[in-house]
Amino acid sequence: MAELGSILVVNAGSTSLKLSVVDADENAQTVASLEEAPGDVVAVAHRVVHGGERFLEPILIDDAVEGDLAKLRELAPLHNGPALEAIERARRALPRLPQAAVFDTAFHATIPEWARTYALPARLRVSGIRRYGFHGLSVAWASEQVPVERLVVCHLGGGCSVTAVARGHSIDTTMGFTPLEGVPMATRSGSVDPGALLHLLRSGAESVDSLDHVLEQESGLLGLSGISGGVEELERSSDPRARLALEVYCYRVASAVAAMAVALDGLDALVFTAGVGENSAGVRQAVGDLLGFLGVAIDRERNRTAEPDIEIGRDSSPVRVVVLRAREDVVGARAVRGLLGAVAIA
Repeated sequence: MAELGSILVVNAGSTSLKLSVVDADENAQTVASLEEAPGDVVAVAHRVVHGGERFLEPILIDDAVEGDLAKLRELAPLHNGPALEAIERARRALPRLPQAAVFDTAFHATIPEWARTYALPARLRVSGIRRYGFHGLSVAWASEQVPVERLVVCHLGGGCSVTAVARGHSIDTTMGFTPLEGVPMATRSGSVDPGALLHLLRSGAESVDSLDHVLEQESGLLGLSGISGGVEELERSSDPRARLALEVYCYRVASAVAAMAVALDGLDALVFTAGVGENSAGVRQAVGDLLGFLGVAIDRERNRTAEPDIEIGRDSSPVRVVVLRAREDVVGARAVRGLLGAVAIA
């Protein structure tokens, strides 16, 4: 039945709630609310950012699973909290439909031990402190659309990550135990010296709760600029703080791409995706210019007029550069169709 009907995909991100219906031919249509889902919907797919150590595959949601997901809320408060709220609303609004969780962390289960392990004592690591990685649905789509041996995916939106994909498998990524680690984001700090954070706590400048709020809601591009966490607004601003914010942002993204090239032993293609990656020619150009030593060469005119899905590298560039529309909805819908098919066979 799932093959013949549509899947309603609920994507509760850190800065938005997106609802789309994906039909059997993988055409997607945005809907305004759960109540407006068309009658041919046969299941609901929920994107859940953090699956912890337990959830490595899509799973049908019941009360027990929902309870287990609630225990992971603190690991990704900007994401898992809204996802749980969306699950609760959808189960009330559409009680007859099977509902499943699809996890961003699952794609990164292939990250090797040497890349996912933090340099901490074993007594801490055994409690699950390791790199999990996020934006897995987006990276999975990119790796399918650009099937090269050595791919780096820059998912740049409200949240940002850079991932190394070797022959379709994640082998390293910038986000870690939580979606706070890595490059600067709209309002999230990205990586900060943990000694600096300990200093703020010990000095009494911040409490645990206030520091958590600062790192999640007041940092990143917003913290750097004091103006906005939005790249488009910063690009329009003449304020020197806006320029600094964008320079820090692009430098950190380019540095992360270079680090991922180490994991891949080179680079065949670079993908820009998500809101900033798809829409900011300035960010793409600045990042690409910093990566010339890796063979990245962006054609300025192609980049200036680019709309996904399109290649923007120079003809002479040994590295493909692709602007790609994120299709997390299609990946989520596929996962749920597969899950329902497996359940039916069983």
